[in-house]
Order: sequence, then C-alpha cells, then structure tokens
Amino acid sequence: MRLFSGVLDSSSALASAVLGSVSDRLGFSRVFFGRTNPSSMPALACEAAASSSAAAAADACAGAQKPWLFVGLGNPGRMYKGTRHNVGFEMIDAIAEAEGISVSSKQFKAIVGKGLIGDVPVMLAKPQTFMNASGESVGQLVSYFKIPLNQLVVIYDDLDLPFAKLRLLPKGGHGGHNGMRSIIDHLKQSSNFARLRIGIGRPPEELGAISFVLQSFTEQEKEELEVTFQRGLQAVRIMVQEGFNKSAQFVNTPPQPPEMLNR
Repeated sequence: MRLFSGVLDSSSALASAVLGSVSDRLGFSRVFFGRTNPSSMPALACEAAASSSAAAAADACAGAQKPWLFVGLGNPGRMYKGTRHNVGFEMIDAIAEAEGISVSSKQFKAIVGKGLIGDVPVMLAKPQTFMNASGESVGQLVSYFKIPLNQLVVIYDDLDLPFAKLRLLPKGGHGGHNGMRSIIDHLKQSSNFARLRIGIGRPPEELGAISFVLQSFTEQEKEELEVTFQRGLQAVRIMVQEGFNKSAQFVNTPPQPPEMLNR
C-alpha cells in the first residue's frame, strides 16, 4: 500500500545543533522581512494593524494580496495526537509557535489561524474532518478565501520517504494518500498545488501500514523531528518571501556536511 513519495536529507550536524526538548523546539527569534514598498497604503495598513493583533494584521494585508494557505493534515482528537499520521498538524503547530499565530478559530471544518510572516499574510489550517475527508475543509477554505492554488501548500506524512526527511513539490498526484485524494477531489480534480511531505519511514514487516501510521513516535524520533520542523519552518519563510523555487531548492538540496562547509 503506497501512500506517498519524496526525498530530502537532514544532516547530523544540523541535528546536533538544534536537538532539544519539545518545549524549546522553535525558541529562536522570529524573522521579520523587509517591506517591499513601505510608502504604499497597503504597507501602512499592515503596520497599523500589526499593532493590534496578528489576525488583524493579516486581514489588513490580505487586502493588498491573497494570503498563503498552509494546511497540515491529521486526525482530530487526543487519541491521535503525536501519531505518525498527524505530523502535518505538528508542522502547523511549529509554524504557529514560531510566528506568534494563534490557531484557534473554527472555520469550514478546520481550526484556523491568520497572521504574517514578515509582511506576507498567511493562514494556517488543521482540518478536523478526519484524514480521509480533508478535502471537505480545504475545498471550502480555498473557495471562500479565494486562495490561488499556487499559494496553497498541503503538509502531510509520507511512508515512502525516509524518516524525518522533507520533500517539497509544486504539484503531483495523491500517491495513494487518502487525505490528498480527498483534497484533489474537492478541488475539482486539480492537483496543481504544492505539497510538503514529511517522511515517517516504512513499517516493519510484521506491522501493517494502517497500524504503523497510527502509532506514536518514540522519544528519539521526536528529537529527530525537531530538526525537521525547524527546516520546514525555514522553508515556509523562504517560500512566502522569496518564492516557491528558492524554497524547493532549499528543501530538496541535501545540506552539506560540516567538513565540506569548512573547506
């Protein structure tokens, strides 16, 4: 049973630099990017709104440009928290924590948060429909907020990708992943949207794929994922500020080992 595919390497040097407890996962300072046109009225509106709240700022800036929509896939409920199939939810939580975005509003069968990365409006969403019906939520969010498909990014687990590795692609099929299948169905069969895949590895021979994806991560695996979440966060920041291609190059190019960087 093939659910997904992809490739990306995380170096051991990066791992040793950022490993730590979940509580300090993303404790480094927030990055604010420079304004492209500080004299424009939209930029001034962003500045004024930013003094009130992240959501208000995002709404003000959305008047000048459509927000990016980042959707993490998973299953709602305490029994699924921390399982391999919910790694998309965890990536959204990591972005929200680092960027100061409250993901707490309930809209269109999802928990949603609005905010800014630099001056760029973003929306973060975690569909609450259960994985196999994710498209019911995503389709409504895209339609209501008029999100261009090239600004939709779906984040989800990948059985065919080595554990804790990332792969960022501009489009593609569902690859057997039921959450992605549902999203494509609800976007009128369009698969022209980006996906950030997070590797969860292959199940052992004695364990089926379904049981494996609903299994919790070990403590060691959680530590490795902290590296992946930080790299994913950086990819998101590059994407909204510098464009998809630069982000894909960052994600899909394996980090150089320390001995190469020191030459």
